[in-house]
Amino acid sequence: MPWHASLSLDYRLDAQRTVLRHEHDGPLRIFKSLYPEGDAICHNVLIHPPGGLVGGDVLDVKVHVGSGAHGLISTPGATRFYASDGLPATQQVALTLDAGARLEWLPLEALAYPGCAAHNTLRATLAEGAELMAWDVTALGLPLAGQPFTQGCFSQRLEIPGLWLEQARIDAADTRLLASPLGLGGQRCLGTLLLASGTAFSRERREQLLEVARAALEDEADGVRAGATCPNPQMLVVRAVAPLVEPLMARLQRVWAALRPAAWGLGATPPRIWRV
Repeated sequence: MPWHASLSLDYRLDAQRTVLRHEHDGPLRIFKSLYPEGDAICHNVLIHPPGGLVGGDVLDVKVHVGSGAHGLISTPGATRFYASDGLPATQQVALTLDAGARLEWLPLEALAYPGCAAHNTLRATLAEGAELMAWDVTALGLPLAGQPFTQGCFSQRLEIPGLWLEQARIDAADTRLLASPLGLGGQRCLGTLLLASGTAFSRERREQLLEVARAALEDEADGVRAGATCPNPQMLVVRAVAPLVEPLMARLQRVWAALRPAAWGLGATPPRIWRV
């Protein structure tokens, strides 16, 4: 029987401390709030006890960040889309940031098992002065386990209305997309990191952030192919592909660690779950 799970997170600033109120339904939970950087920034880990999605399952996550609050959300493991008997499995995430809010959405990868039928969507809405740093990483198949992505379909949509729309339908049978140098070029992991603002960056700030991101991408010894650009005055976007997910994730973590002090004057304090 399919499982439908929902989680609603509401970050608020209360006497200079970011506090979290949450509601859940079904097998989707949040760990206790942690404050490794002090009261202003609330760290949380999102938990899905079943560990993966099969056909018909739905994960629905809604995050709201109030004015002046700052939340950071990660996960302890990959979101696993298992083989389906025909029904799609869906993860849908909606992020809403009020004026002056900050959110870091930093989950581990979505893992598409051979034979999956998966839908993965993220939509963010930013008020004036709000800033979002987020990434989305997808790994197709399990190459080290001898399970290549030879069948199945993974659909993805990342959207910030009016600023950014990235969508793809990756079918294992579409060899032109998977193998062509104009597509994935034989790579099986892809990732997007973005820093987006509800207000346009100044030209000086935009150029500084772009320089910082590109410097963090310079080393290509790990097999990751990546680039950074500013597609509009309110966004910086890093795109990357790699044969394996671990070096790609490590590269995005390096960019995040460089952008955090450059954009916000904060130290690169990683979520504790990354060290587990």
